[in-house]
Amino acid sequence: MKIEPIRLHRLFDHTFAAFRDARETFAPQIRPHEVGRITNVSTGIARVSGLPHVGFEEVLKFPGEIYGIAFNVDEEEIGVVLLGDDSRLQAGDEVERRGHVMDVPVCEGLIGRVINPLGRPLDDHGPVISSERLPIERPAPPIMNRAPVTVPLQTGIKVIDALIPIGRGQRELILGDRQTGKTAIALDTILNQRDQNVLCVYCAIGQRASGVAKVVATLREQGAMEYTIVVVTEGNDPPGLAYIAPYSATSIAEYFMEQGRDVLIVYDDLTHHARAYRELSLLLRRPPGREAFPGDIFYIHSRLLERATHLSLALGGGSLTALPIIETEAQNIAAYIPTNLISITDGQIYLSPSLFELGVLPAVDVGRSVSRVGGKAQRAAYRAVAGNLKLAYAQFEELETFARFGARLDEDSRSIIEHGRRIRACLKQPEFAPLPVPTQITLLLALTDNQLDSVALDQMTAAQHALHQASLNIPLEITNRLQGPETLPSEDRETILHIARKALTRFSHASALKEQS
Repeated sequence: MKIEPIRLHRLFDHTFAAFRDARETFAPQIRPHEVGRITNVSTGIARVSGLPHVGFEEVLKFPGEIYGIAFNVDEEEIGVVLLGDDSRLQAGDEVERRGHVMDVPVCEGLIGRVINPLGRPLDDHGPVISSERLPIERPAPPIMNRAPVTVPLQTGIKVIDALIPIGRGQRELILGDRQTGKTAIALDTILNQRDQNVLCVYCAIGQRASGVAKVVATLREQGAMEYTIVVVTEGNDPPGLAYIAPYSATSIAEYFMEQGRDVLIVYDDLTHHARAYRELSLLLRRPPGREAFPGDIFYIHSRLLERATHLSLALGGGSLTALPIIETEAQNIAAYIPTNLISITDGQIYLSPSLFELGVLPAVDVGRSVSRVGGKAQRAAYRAVAGNLKLAYAQFEELETFARFGARLDEDSRSIIEHGRRIRACLKQPEFAPLPVPTQITLLLALTDNQLDSVALDQMTAAQHALHQASLNIPLEITNRLQGPETLPSEDRETILHIARKALTRFSHASALKEQS
């Protein structure tokens, strides 16, 4: 039977349309009931056979409600990263495919909670009830979905807000040797977000249980848990949990960012994260590279930190600001992990153990610290009063080193050193005491106007306290202008300087009487 060309063409169109409709409406149930068996169990990993259709990073279920992630998908067996206690598993146990990648529950109810990377509660406030879950590994927003960083994230720390400003949507690295105050800077930043409409996520990676408990207690005492989520893995947890912790915390933060909210996330710290990944990679027989880290160690951190951004207004205008923390050894910032993260982030805050030993707290080394983005978001009032502060401080440090050799200095050099000592004293700040913007502007204006040069060094703390109290008397309209994007008008500057001069009168007289005696 011969079919006419026109009828054949219509038959083809009809068949193609039916196929297209069937393809668009096809929704497979991806819950395969494949079952494999454990062939070998090691610390933190397991090797599984008998799952021919398993996918990379797919979740596998082990006996006893223990889960794992398929990491090495080889032809003969699968290398699985375990997310639970491996002591309860043994060769021969059944393993079931779950048909999805690792995800975490997200909801408003997480605010104020302490959870692990799986979303299970670690506090006594009951289970986390959520109807929505997000994958822990999500692609970073494309360039066209991002907006410039234009709004400052105030830390409440004078030396950072004035000299190393951070913008909402930025990635600012905090690094330094052990016990130099890295976590304290992150906690001060979280505490300063009260009434700033910024949600905070604190991710503790492989920390001691006592240290995490201290951080949570501080956040509760200061009332910061009202806007903070804490994601915790302790030092004795499986390395797989430490590996997924920052990704889980970031997905939780992205849930709120995509609602148009500003979010701050702290990773404390990514050194433990890199070591956990190195441990898993070596156990899975992946080839080691520099310092025994696998070749993709850069990628695990770059794909994490690239998720921090400021979304465009069309997507709600939310932002995710990242403060990753890493630990250096013997001040070596040229080691493998520090150099990787310095190249990924938008700047770094370096904490010097030498300054810490001298009692200069926070021990921020201004010369080695930089913010490559935050200056664009810094309030105009700060740029007006702190423009030459970094240069003056650098000149002071050079002259101070020179003066230690007993060199005879001229009058100008001595005045630079005296002024630099006041800068150093003024940049000191106690822990858990973030300062509001008007107080910081008042202190910095008095400093740059040389009003503090006549105050004795042992009276600097009292003088700063007096300026703090005096800043409360600044008229409300001036305070509002300080918080805005406008430059500092000359009349506002004179008003603040007059208030500062009045507050410092008694210290100047006391210093003069001391010199006469």
